[in-house]
This record gives sequence, structure tokens and C-alpha cells, in this order.
Amino acid sequence: MRLLVLGGTGFVGGATVAEAVRRGWTVTVFNRGLHGATPQGVRRLRGDRSAPDGLAALADGEWDVAVDTWDGAPRVARDAARALADRVERYVYVSSGSVYAPPVAPGVGEEATVVDAEPDADDGDYAANKAGAERAVREAFGDRALIARAGLILGPGEDIGRLPWWLTRVARGGDVLAPGPVDLPVQYVDVRDLASWMLELGAARSGGTFNAVGRAGHATMGELLDACVAATGADARLRWTDPEPILAAGVEPWNDLPVWIPAGHEYRWLQERGVERAYATGLTCRPVAETVADTWTWLREVGVVPPRAGRPQRAPVGLDPDREAALLRATDAASA
Repeated sequence: MRLLVLGGTGFVGGATVAEAVRRGWTVTVFNRGLHGATPQGVRRLRGDRSAPDGLAALADGEWDVAVDTWDGAPRVARDAARALADRVERYVYVSSGSVYAPPVAPGVGEEATVVDAEPDADDGDYAANKAGAERAVREAFGDRALIARAGLILGPGEDIGRLPWWLTRVARGGDVLAPGPVDLPVQYVDVRDLASWMLELGAARSGGTFNAVGRAGHATMGELLDACVAATGADARLRWTDPEPILAAGVEPWNDLPVWIPAGHEYRWLQERGVERAYATGLTCRPVAETVADTWTWLREVGVVPPRAGRPQRAPVGLDPDREAALLRATDAASA
């Protein structure tokens, strides 16, 4: 199989390249050449796809599958899809569950309404950019387009820092504010499982739109944080705390306490999307302990979470240590 990855050095793109190399595919990556490295044997084409004539390096060549992780202006995704429509058999676009138009009900399926977005737009917020790019890819490829609406993506190489924050916090040891309940279902996908599934469907010449994320409850907050303690070997004590005092203190789920979205929260649906369609095509998700342990191994190798390829540096995730300590003291006082 001949694979083209637009990007290929970031989190999802890098995992996709690694999986294709493991399978013995012939791999080409196209990017600006400013971020990351490519495995030996991978052909690297350079170009800035957002610039005039930025796709010149892609003027020749044919591929069985292309994977595109673009999250900027839909117009840029449109231009790439149009340029490759006659030379790529299957085009996989990595979208996001963020495209669903609010309010979003838990269990949302792929048939739900998405935000209004234009494929020719020059800019927009994250949801509009992804939704507009979806439209652009479908217009160019029709039923040869595979739209993977990813959810929370974890695993080695994560460039946002959600799981790395928890691992680093647990590794410091001591009392750790653990947002409850302990059995709260978590929905995510390991980046390696996402990459493998996309390549499988691309090779099978499949198309369509899928919520590309594991089942809700594949793991719980308790299992995730227990795995962090086990992986780091730290002397950490998980202090499970009900959501109410955490929320009352102004702590933001998902950002201040990564991954965690309590029941009843307006964004709880991010952890409860319908995945029957993706699972029917073979999507699987490895055990949470494996994802956590491998992420910890990688994090110790690289030292710090890498910046996101092609994106401005975002504010770090995770709760400030002083705020965490204050919340723990307040919890102690309330229970005294």
C-alpha cells in the first residue's frame, strides 16, 4: 500500500506513519519540514499547504490512501483534497467530535447535526474549521472519503498534555486531588489504535463518517489514575473527592483536571458518544494500563510534552499546585 500523510510528524500523524511503516507500506509525508523527524525509509516532501503554490511538491504521484489531520482554515483542506482527488483512492480526514452543534445529548451518533461551516472559509473556530474541512473532503472525494471524528486521544506522543499532566502530578507523590466519582466512565482512544483502524479501513477502501473513539466506560477515572500510580511507582495517595466542592471552587473540568467531565456537566457528552458504527468496522481500544504505561515510558524519554505541530503554543492544562493544596485542605476541614 502507498500512503500519503499530510503532516506526519505530530501526534496522530506520527502514529499513523509509524503504524504504516510497521506494516511495510510505502510512506510519503508532506509538511513544512519544521517539526519533528520521520522514520528511516519514509519519503518527505516539503511545502506550506496554506501558502500560494504550497502544494507544488504534490503535483506528481499516486497513493492508495491519504491521511489528513489539518485543523486550520477549511479552504486549505479543500485545496489539498481537490489537488489529490484524481490521484488518491481513499482520503481519510481526522476530524473531531467537536463538530456537533450544541446542545449535544449524551450518546450522540454520526447522524446528528454539525455546526454550520463553509468549505471555502479562510478561518473559524476549531469546530467550524473541522466541520468545514469535512465538507470540503466529501465534496472532492464523495464516498471515497473516510471522516474519523476522533474523541479524546491519548497515548505516546500526546502534544496537548492531558495524560502527561496526570502522570507528572502522580509522579510527584503525596496527596493527589482525584476528581470523583471513582467509577466515572471515561471515553478515549489510544492514538495507536486510531491509526491502525484508519489504515485498515483505508486499505479496505471503506468510506463514511465515524465517531472514532473507544466505548464510554472502557475505563473509569479510578482505573486511569490507578494506572498512573502503578506506572510511575510513586508514593501517591489518591484523595477521591466529590464533584460538587471541586466545581464550587471554580475548577474547570477537562482543562484544570484533564480528562474528567462529571455527570450532569454540559460537556459530559464528550465522554459519551455513540461508537457502534466504528466498532462494527473493527475499532478496538487496548487496556488503559497499557496506554498509561507506554505514555509514561515515552514521557521520561522526551522530558517535556512537545509543542503541537503548526499550532501556536496553547495554555498548559492542569491544576495549579497551590489551588490543589487549598482544595485538599478545604476537603479536610469539611470532613473534620
